[in-house]
Amino acid sequence: MNETLKRALSGVVYVAIMWLGTSYSEATFSLLFAVLGIVSIYEMWKLRKGKTKVLAFLYVLIPFFIIQLFGITDHDYPNSPFDPSHILFMFVLTWTFDTFAYLFGVRFGKTKIMPSVSPKKSWEGFVGGFIFTIISAYLTVSYFPSIELNHAIVISLFLPFTATLGDFIESHYKRQAGVKDSGDFIPGHGGMLDRMDAFMITIPVLYIYLHII
Repeated sequence: MNETLKRALSGVVYVAIMWLGTSYSEATFSLLFAVLGIVSIYEMWKLRKGKTKVLAFLYVLIPFFIIQLFGITDHDYPNSPFDPSHILFMFVLTWTFDTFAYLFGVRFGKTKIMPSVSPKKSWEGFVGGFIFTIISAYLTVSYFPSIELNHAIVISLFLPFTATLGDFIESHYKRQAGVKDSGDFIPGHGGMLDRMDAFMITIPVLYIYLHII
């Protein structure tokens, strides 16, 4: 199969599974992220084979533990139904940021952010992704009635930074392991960690913002 077509099809399947698994019910929400967590920790174990693993495992385990708390604390069951809106909103903003950061980086990228870790990421791409993340938050927040516009804008302001940091951390571990991808779980996209890295720092920060700040 043509590589581009394979990547596109597997990407659509990935997005569909993430969206449906997260939104269908509290049970599918918990099951989905439990499975993703197990696969991700296995991929990290392979990346860190023969190396220290504590910090690397914490990088994976903390967000997958915290995201289960969204299912427990984001509603007052049975008075209020299960509401995964903040996680779905995080998906929308993260995928928007990744897409436009890539497009702007390819077209305008000259100033590399951290070439020793991730040579393709540029400040121009980051700025393009940042701007469209804010626009996306403004345009899509009406589809998530439980999220107020002011909170949506705040999330869109910090998410590009947390998504980029999560990506850099995983890139660091891959570079130390001497591999391009964390695995081959998703055809054309690499491993599960390669798809989840942008969420690893965002999830804890989002939880802190919503429940503490």
